[in-house]
Amino acid sequence: MDLHARIDTAMARAVALGQGGTPPARLAEALDYATAPGGARIRPTILTSVALACGDDRPALTDAAAAALELVHCASLVHDDLPCFDDAATRRGKPALHRAYGEPLAVLTGDSLIILAFEVLARAASEDAQRAAQLVLTLAQRSGMPGGICAGQGWESEPQVDLAAYHRSKTGALFIAATQMGAIAAGHEPEPWFELGDRIGEAFQVADDLRDAVMDAEALGKPVGQDAAHGRPSAVAELGVEGAVARLRDTLAGAIASIPSCPGEAQLAKMVRMQSERIMPAAVRHLA
Repeated sequence: MDLHARIDTAMARAVALGQGGTPPARLAEALDYATAPGGARIRPTILTSVALACGDDRPALTDAAAAALELVHCASLVHDDLPCFDDAATRRGKPALHRAYGEPLAVLTGDSLIILAFEVLARAASEDAQRAAQLVLTLAQRSGMPGGICAGQGWESEPQVDLAAYHRSKTGALFIAATQMGAIAAGHEPEPWFELGDRIGEAFQVADDLRDAVMDAEALGKPVGQDAAHGRPSAVAELGVEGAVARLRDTLAGAIASIPSCPGEAQLAKMVRMQSERIMPAAVRHLA
């Protein structure tokens, strides 16, 4: 089974768990709507790639960790699109979930996905209880406060914003979770993997700022110009387009250099390079 098929299978299994019993039909449908099709599945791909590089001796635990991380990410997108935040009309080329199912079900869908993520990890404890507990703790820390994605959303309500802290929590947190959870699932210490996740997260946030500034909504599959419209801090606002491209290039180079020594180091570096090429917006590649 290839990597993407493995992750999709883990996600399908997790969503089916959330739809078990006799659930409200529209809420059960909304879980599918929020998670499929799944886009690039970048975070679980990084997590699984790190686990593979570290030996992947508990593949069922790796799969549970990958699904849990992606469930939290999908939940964050559902909540980000709500009228109280971005008020986005589209996501991944289709109506945002609150447009398709209404705001109450959108809130409940996001909440359900978050809770489901931790249920998936709890059920995987039979594989290795200590590792599962570490996975739960890491995902909780990178999802909430003080430095998780909830903090990232919170920074947007502050009168003065620390751009580095904002980027690290809003986008970087789940990439740090990806590298650290991949290591944990394979029985390795998470701390050496912080820098790689942090740098990948910064790169993706800068790339997202660039896409918001230079791409059109049809190509991106969601509204553009949101940073300027909402007065949000961004790398483009701080550095300009050329400066943001230079920041992105340097950050990606630093990410590859920060990969800890592990059996699959060369293959992991190849994966990071491949993702680097994918995230650079085509409209600014000539500046890189």
